[in-house]
Amino acid sequence: MISAEMSAANEVSIREFMPGDAASFRRLNEEWIERHFAIEPKDEEVLSDPEGKILGRGGKIFLAVIGGQALGCCALVPLEDGEFEIAKMAVTESVRRAGIGRKLLLVAIAAARSMGGTHVWLETNHTMTPAIRLYESVGFRHIAPERFKPSLYARSDVQMEFKLSNR
Repeated sequence: MISAEMSAANEVSIREFMPGDAASFRRLNEEWIERHFAIEPKDEEVLSDPEGKILGRGGKIFLAVIGGQALGCCALVPLEDGEFEIAKMAVTESVRRAGIGRKLLLVAIAAARSMGGTHVWLETNHTMTPAIRLYESVGFRHIAPERFKPSLYARSDVQMEFKLSNR
């Protein structure tokens, strides 16, 4: 018998953000942020206008969809000089640990590479152990605290990077 988690991972499709997806993007992110932390001003800014704050800057948002329902998301935000940030990554509780987050992350990394990126960066919190393990498993490395970029999030105390090229 196939577990529900395995079935979810096999049935999921990853697609880019389309008109009408803003509510799902917001819901998915509010679920995890409110469960573990609090919505911060920067969260509200991005979740209120993903088209302007992410897509309008040349970024991408990917959604994991099963049966027409968005169950996960991940944003790729261009920074500068070939750098990208992985942001607003979420998978709904009922399908966690099914490989959906990994699929989203790998699609975002591939997109950064295809857009000429050299480096992908992210920030998280030390309490988000499953997420940190996922990031480590695909090749992200911890950034030493003395190299941290200033964060707009009070909850951010872990920063990680993934090098796409040797440039």
